[in-house]
Amino acid sequence: MNTTPRPLGSSPVFVGPLGLGCWPLAGMTRAGVTREAAVATVQAAVEAGISHLDTAYCYGQHGESEQAIRAALAAIGPAAREGVVIAGKCGIHWEADASRDPPRRQVVDGRPERIRSEVEESLARLGTDRLDLLYLHAPDPAVPIEESAGELRRLLEAGKARAIGLSNASCDQLRRFAAECPLAACQMHFNMLQQEIEREILPWCTAKGVAMIVYWPLMKGLLAGRMHRGQTFPTSDSRHKYPMFQGEEFARNLEFVDALRTIAAGLASRAEAAGAGCEPVRLPDLVLAWTAEQPGITSVLFGATSPEQVAENARALACDLDEEARRQIRAAILARGPVAGRRAV
Repeated sequence: MNTTPRPLGSSPVFVGPLGLGCWPLAGMTRAGVTREAAVATVQAAVEAGISHLDTAYCYGQHGESEQAIRAALAAIGPAAREGVVIAGKCGIHWEADASRDPPRRQVVDGRPERIRSEVEESLARLGTDRLDLLYLHAPDPAVPIEESAGELRRLLEAGKARAIGLSNASCDQLRRFAAECPLAACQMHFNMLQQEIEREILPWCTAKGVAMIVYWPLMKGLLAGRMHRGQTFPTSDSRHKYPMFQGEEFARNLEFVDALRTIAAGLASRAEAAGAGCEPVRLPDLVLAWTAEQPGITSVLFGATSPEQVAENARALACDLDEEARRQIRAAILARGPVAGRRAV
């Protein structure tokens, strides 16, 4: 994998090919994530050279993800903050809702006053005076996106952020946002099974010099090979809501994962035969390396809830695909065909 730092548009911020997505550290979609594990996970990422940390105001009902980042950087040492890129998001928060289980609901709020208050609170939780990258987490259908963009521009001008991004948006929303505020980055989901952004959003970003940061490269563990046939997910695990983890869709996706395992083994065999002396190529190595080299993709966010998972994913930095592996992956994707999906926001 090419590990050269990549620019976020025309901003002064650069990121590596892999970043740590810190949503799982909030413990809201995975049972048993402790504060100690969250802090250790962030610390392990930074020490492994994964210096792009992606969080959000709503990652945890009380900012647990942001608090874990602060504690991890404090444990590493006073110079740690200058060596990392902290990407935050604003515009989504949680409210109590007794009619739901768990009793909360996600609220999209893009009003300028709400954006500013969330950013100020995020900075306090993180113990820093600026975010390296600040996204509008999702457009608010009740607020003209130009109003939200205008507030983010003012935060950029005030030094609260070094670069501005937009996440979970349509191409039209990206255009309207960029007309009001310098747009350095866009964040969308993308993986071997979900490549919708290639139709319109990714070409627009490439043409405009906007960096593309992608999440779900391993599709919540599916493409990491951690699942098995007949597996079900409890209601405390968000994966139970996604069509790709149910019924026939799930079975076909696991067949696709089996094909990827064969491709990874072949890549390792060819490298060994060539005298490369590399370690075995595991599934996350293959998937993350492929995702990071796709045209227009700037940085790839993977989730983790333990130092061991960080180490497993960081191995992809040393993985180089050959043309045969690329050809086989393209064929496997075509054979799998369209996949039932679900939006994150």
